[in-house]
Amino acid sequence: MTTNHQKNIATFIHLSTFSRFIIPLGNYLGPIILWMVNKDKSEFIDTHGKQAINFQISILLYTLIMGTLTIPFFIFKFFNGLDFIDFHGFHDFHINIGEPSPLLYVTGGLGFLAIIGFILELVFIVIASLKARNGELYEYPLTINFIK
Repeated sequence: MTTNHQKNIATFIHLSTFSRFIIPLGNYLGPIILWMVNKDKSEFIDTHGKQAINFQISILLYTLIMGTLTIPFFIFKFFNGLDFIDFHGFHDFHINIGEPSPLLYVTGGLGFLAIIGFILELVFIVIASLKARNGELYEYPLTINFIK
């Protein structure tokens, strides 16, 4: 039987990820601290703590992958038209506002995906905290289980 205290701790583990808006790295520190202090008290708290931490690490991994995908587009666009031997290639460097480059579409699409991902992350955290409050287990979608 899950007590109200255990439900509250599990709920706060999920909600502590919102501390990142106040404390740098709060979305990792909050759940880790709450989980480490309370994981031995119940299996319910342990499971929710692992889920919250795994989800935040998975989000970090996905963000790094998306960021890594965009870096080559910026490098190729910036260095396009520069002559590395002559170093007088800046006369060819210009910005054409009338004709958008493919870089705009690719990075715009990745930026749109990042915004959608951020909104979904917030929604999943709220759903997980509501499930924890009700005494139910919740598994975040697309989560890699680093901590088992």
